[in-house]
Amino acid sequence: MGSQNLSAPSCAQHRVPRGVTHVNVRHSARFTVVGNHLAQHRELTLTAIGLALHIQSLAEGARVDIKSLAARLPEGEVRIAAALRELEAHGYLSRRRERLPSGRIVTYTVSYNQPRGLVEPAVRSPASGPVHVPELPPGPGPVHESAPVQAPSPGPEPGPAPAPNSATVSPVPQAPPSEAAPTPQSTPGRAPAPAPAPAPARRLPTPDTDNPDRDRAATALLAGLHREDPRLLLAERDVHRLAPAVVAWLERGAAPEAVRLTLTGGLPRERLHHPASLLAHRLTKLLPPRLPAIAPPSARSHPQRSQPQPLQNCDGCDRAFRAPDPGRCRDCRSVPLEAA
Repeated sequence: MGSQNLSAPSCAQHRVPRGVTHVNVRHSARFTVVGNHLAQHRELTLTAIGLALHIQSLAEGARVDIKSLAARLPEGEVRIAAALRELEAHGYLSRRRERLPSGRIVTYTVSYNQPRGLVEPAVRSPASGPVHVPELPPGPGPVHESAPVQAPSPGPEPGPAPAPNSATVSPVPQAPPSEAAPTPQSTPGRAPAPAPAPAPARRLPTPDTDNPDRDRAATALLAGLHREDPRLLLAERDVHRLAPAVVAWLERGAAPEAVRLTLTGGLPRERLHHPASLLAHRLTKLLPPRLPAIAPPSARSHPQRSQPQPLQNCDGCDRAFRAPDPGRCRDCRSVPLEAA
């Protein structure tokens, strides 16, 4: 009894779990499926990952511009803008800006729950066969700067959990051969619709003559626009490309200060993604008319000057005055002869 038995089992030790412990509850409504490629992304910041999750959980048509997101989230506009650029660089977001005929700039915005670089062109499933994953689904049309995003709508019942780093796709319905829509060539009695004419390319105005002084003035004017607005800092190639258009303005009588005010006045408050394109648009659309040619002063027609009248001596006061015939001066003619 007094000796220690080394072969006896020791007291059971309490195991302390290491790492995280998951307590999962099955969601039946209001949930969003997110791939591990986004949740465990090694290059995205936590702000960008959380913002991508927030955008994917929104309904289609929700406002996702920087100001709307900053109003809903505690992050500021600077962090949200940086996170949007991260998502766009890694393929989780795409934004395409276009200009309407009215001059208003609109944005097409698409959100991807699978980055475009990881989406395979065709995924074969044993049940549904090959399916196609479109790279860029077409948008409904021009929208405002805060364009709606394509967010996956949750179904009524969650399906089986997707495998990590796998895309969730849906099969594209195939129409039967008998119900296929006829092509314009096969439609009887109808001529094919003519192809729309391409829009004319916008060309910058070009100067009429080669003037080195005006070229230097135009280059200096464009290179110094960033002093008026830091967003108008142009690359050297853009300065040389836009300089002939500025020279055309100067040749039409526009002062350099007037050209500067036209290019820098009324700029939008948001970020300028393509300042050179904005300046090219203003130089093209706001080009002043040509002034009528003015003859030099030596070639202008002057009226024929009449010869001066000869000097005459007044018969009344003997004072010299100019008149075609001898007689009395103006002062003597105002006095009657009787008074004289």
